[in-house]
Amino acid sequence: MAEQGESTFTVIVAAAANLGIAVAKAVAGVISGSSAMLSEAAHSLADTVTEFMLLTALKRSEKPADEDHPLGYAGERYVWAMLAAVATFVGGAVFSFYDGIHTLVHGEDPGDPLVSYIVLGVAFLLEGYSLRTAIKQVVAEADRMKAPFARYLRLTPDTTVKAVVMEDSAALAGLMLAAGGLLGGQLTGSGVWDGIASILIGALLVYVAWVLGRSNAELLVGRALPPRMREIVREELLADPHMVDVLDLTTLIQGPDEVLVAAKVDFRDVSSAAEIERACERAEERLRARLPGVRRVYLDPTPGSA
Repeated sequence: MAEQGESTFTVIVAAAANLGIAVAKAVAGVISGSSAMLSEAAHSLADTVTEFMLLTALKRSEKPADEDHPLGYAGERYVWAMLAAVATFVGGAVFSFYDGIHTLVHGEDPGDPLVSYIVLGVAFLLEGYSLRTAIKQVVAEADRMKAPFARYLRLTPDTTVKAVVMEDSAALAGLMLAAGGLLGGQLTGSGVWDGIASILIGALLVYVAWVLGRSNAELLVGRALPPRMREIVREELLADPHMVDVLDLTTLIQGPDEVLVAAKVDFRDVSSAAEIERACERAEERLRARLPGVRRVYLDPTPGSA
């Protein structure tokens, strides 16, 4: 469960950073009259809500399996992570679009941007530290799986860490957009730049919400292991001399470190019942050693076709 602890620490760091940043941005937005800063405050507030939902996901997914839920509660992580993606869209993107359009239509009177620049600088450092923590965890996990960073991040079943990486990356981009809006307004005296920055921040949040929502939806519906890992499962099953063929293979990701493997296996006709039982035990041990995430293995002896 070390990975679970790393994920919890990563999310707590992100939540603490975003909560303080949201308050500072809101104060700076009111003082400077910047719609982009207010959009960034909504962005950080949405991220804070998201992180609390992710912490709930981590906590509830830890519950052990019981009679009513024999496969455990790992799937709850994806339910709450999906709700977090919706919160990002509703809480951040909708407000940013509204505030940006309102600024473009009605204009705004730019105030003193100095406080906003200071807040943006501090926020950039805090968001950068949070992103560094999340990326460090992803790099370590990718190394363990011997997978490239980008591919692992795209396919990882640990959507809580993926959410932190994407939200912090979007936060840094949003800070630069807000700074650009402030600078444009300061140089031209027009609030148009601020309104455009606010709308772009909203578009950025829509993209993040869509990517995270799609990732969690795939895992809620049921996603198999990647093709290469399915081949590894076949290799380990057929490594036993009593197994002749894998007729049907089903793999299901149930959580970041919980994978179910079920297969119909054709055993040698001369194998005894005791040999088949021992072969199944050996295959399960090999699978768990090669793929540590495998938690449940169900093998069904099935005669092959003529």
